[in-house]
Amino acid sequence: MDIIGHIYTDFPEKFGIPRQSNIVEKLEGSIIFKPEYRHPSAFNGLSDYEYIWILFQFHQAIRSDGKFNATVKPPKLGGNTPMGVFATRSPFRPNNIGLSSVRLESIEYTEKYGPVLHVKGADMVNGTPIIDIKPYLPYTDSHPNAKAGFAGNISDYQLEVTYANDELRSTAINTIGHDKYDTLVALLSEDPRPGYSDNINNRNNTSKEYGVSFAGINVRFIVNNKILVVTDITKL
Repeated sequence: MDIIGHIYTDFPEKFGIPRQSNIVEKLEGSIIFKPEYRHPSAFNGLSDYEYIWILFQFHQAIRSDGKFNATVKPPKLGGNTPMGVFATRSPFRPNNIGLSSVRLESIEYTEKYGPVLHVKGADMVNGTPIIDIKPYLPYTDSHPNAKAGFAGNISDYQLEVTYANDELRSTAINTIGHDKYDTLVALLSEDPRPGYSDNINNRNNTSKEYGVSFAGINVRFIVNNKILVVTDITKL
């Protein structure tokens, strides 16, 4: 199976990436195709769609031994409960294929790279290999009343994002700009910590510090009583 291109995002590493696409709708990505797939006619009609499916490779989860694990331990279940791999979206799969639905913002026809797809809602690490692009069809791809298994029983919540001092907030805005700053706040409010980092039922009281790399900065933070406090920001 050929790699047709790569997506470029603000995530240099997988920690902190939202658990699903479109959870943070402002997250940007740009798909650049390999030379043999840059023919403009291949993209005729694609701009008529608002969303697309991206099939991609979990390239950081490929096992060198080729071993197949029938079960995985989903982080959102605390990392201690085994579930069948085919009942999860874990990257550790027989063929390491991922599937994400993202918003197609525009198709830019460039002299250097040919057609470049600009998308939002991306949940992929920078440089992720792309296997295929398909249009999203709402009349058949959307099933809002469908059962969601164990994933549907996990309640979502958002954190309040604050700063240890005003200087940190100014540093973030001045370094990455207002647009990406708003995206950063949305990302942090979704709680980027892995589910297994604390007891799943007691995640709001911890003094452990975490760090998320995003848009050229590393943001250190702690969480207490549903309040995320940014403690430090450094340039990467």
